Amino acid sequence: EARRQRRLLLMVVCVALLLDNMLYMVIVPIIPDYIAAMRGGGGTSGPSAPAGGNGSGGGNRSLLPARYPPSSGSNEDVQIGVLFASKAMLQLLVNPLSGTLIDRVGYEAPLLAGLAVLFLSTTTFAFAENYATLFAARSLQGLGSAFADTAGIALIADRYAEEPARSRALGTALACISFGSLAAPPFGGVLYEFAGRRVPFLVLACVCLLDGLLLLLLAPPGGTGARANMPVGTPIHRLMIDPYIAVVAGALATCNIPLAFLEPTIANWMKDSMGASEWEVGLTWLPAFFPHVLGVYVTVQLAAAYPHLQWFYGALGMAIIGASSCLVPACRNFGQVIIPLCGICFGIALVDTALLPTLAFLVDVRHVSVYGSVYAIADISYCVAYALGPIVAGQIVHTMGFAQLNLGMGLANVLYAPVLLFLKNVCQMKPSHSERNILLEEGPKGLYDTIKMEERKG
Repeated sequence: EARRQRRLLLMVVCVALLLDNMLYMVIVPIIPDYIAAMRGGGGTSGPSAPAGGNGSGGGNRSLLPARYPPSSGSNEDVQIGVLFASKAMLQLLVNPLSGTLIDRVGYEAPLLAGLAVLFLSTTTFAFAENYATLFAARSLQGLGSAFADTAGIALIADRYAEEPARSRALGTALACISFGSLAAPPFGGVLYEFAGRRVPFLVLACVCLLDGLLLLLLAPPGGTGARANMPVGTPIHRLMIDPYIAVVAGALATCNIPLAFLEPTIANWMKDSMGASEWEVGLTWLPAFFPHVLGVYVTVQLAAAYPHLQWFYGALGMAIIGASSCLVPACRNFGQVIIPLCGICFGIALVDTALLPTLAFLVDVRHVSVYGSVYAIADISYCVAYALGPIVAGQIVHTMGFAQLNLGMGLANVLYAPVLLFLKNVCQMKPSHSERNILLEEGPKGLYDTIKMEERKG
């Protein structure tokens, strides 16, 4: 029964992550006509096309091209960058608070609160009539993601405490994130074209509501008394200064920078450099989904067979990302550009799938096994890349060039890969402050404690 319940909880978390990434990306093909309708209805002026997204790429913005002349305002690119970065920016600010709260109250209540905020954000998108409302809905999504994503991943790490089950569960969650990012643009574009602008958001809102109700049935917050047995987690500021956790967080941020910076820039570069057609630009990131899932599968299998090489899988992934980023500017047609993009997504899968379980293991052996704050740090690492991408990438391309942007990102990943050698001996660490042993730190006081102490020494 416990195994069945944790599988259902894994499904709830995967649906929550899927919805979050679909909502992140579903507006990519929708926003041009959305803003056009606002202008036609006397709404405030807004951007003409989206700047990018979180997984399938900014190239999908051409699936529904804008049907109105570009605005005359010179700050249009700034407006669109801020709109798309607002989610990651607010999520970045809220994550330290959400991680601390999750450690204090448990995982289920923050996950449910995050789903509720995502439901509110999705319905706000559906009925938005001006740019300010779109901005508010986008920012509100960042607030919900800070709780739902962090609490969901932490819940998986808590319920799947043993390896290799933990790596498989986290790999499943990563695959759902990738699929949500891939499926959202065509899902949103088709429904928007044939059913109306509100239908994609209302469908997502209904799924979000059902996911929240299922969570209430499986694990009602505060209903089981599990929180009473949950130890006090290590404060997030202490986790941030842990050198091992800092190395992992730096790797997560660095490996996601190429994806975050390419999404808002690669579409224009393809049109300018190779004369890419609309369908080619729209399908730029579609093939990359399959190498990402393959990377997750390969890393999970390798981690099960050789768990002491997690650091090596992450370093290999960063080397692949670096080499692939450097190859992007050399591509001259659509078929060629697909290869390095697939390499980038494959490398990201290796890094994420290897290092996310490593974070939980580091907390187990060096701190208290409560995972809200440590996965808030991981979420902060992602948000740093995606908050900077829509705003900074365009400026770098404008001042230095697209080739220099890719070479810089590739060099950063290649240079960071050897830093993961610092994690080489992590697997040899022994638990010291886990909640499973916290009662034994004062020495055995009875027969049960004596037996447990002998097992621990063995």
